[in-house]
Amino acid sequence: MTEPLPIFRINELPTETWREVLKDVVGVAEWVDTVDAARPYADRDALVALAESAALALTEAQLRQALADHPRIGAATAHGSRAAREQSGVDVTDADLAERLRVGNLAYETKFGHIYLVCAAGRGGRELLTDLTSRLDNDPVDEIRVTRRELAAIARKRLEGAVSP
Repeated sequence: MTEPLPIFRINELPTETWREVLKDVVGVAEWVDTVDAARPYADRDALVALAESAALALTEAQLRQALADHPRIGAATAHGSRAAREQSGVDVTDADLAERLRVGNLAYETKFGHIYLVCAAGRGGRELLTDLTSRLDNDPVDEIRVTRRELAAIARKRLEGAVSP
């Protein structure tokens, strides 16, 4: 993992370099365009607020596009990868938990037609399983809203890790 860049350095990065950073946060061109167009940022808080707002404004189709960049909760991920770090609270050696997450993920995908997305950073596997199970009670419209909020939270965490105040 690289050290966070100070906000003034973000403002000085070449456009293509900055856009690559943004694509790694939320891989949707319209989101990248919105966040990139606002440079220079007054401070990290302004950047993060804009990033969250832009994530919350994604259409359902754009949200589904963003989901393509996320592995299932509890799925095997490359050791040391960002997904592995973000899901580090999920004990992949717990066979019962892994199976319950697998079954829950399938039920979720069957009901909603997309993967279960949650900001997993700092949360344990049992907590995520409880969240997944409770979200199965949502109707599809409400669940899209919840998924947008989770994507915005992920964008926040990723940018806070990439950019220092």
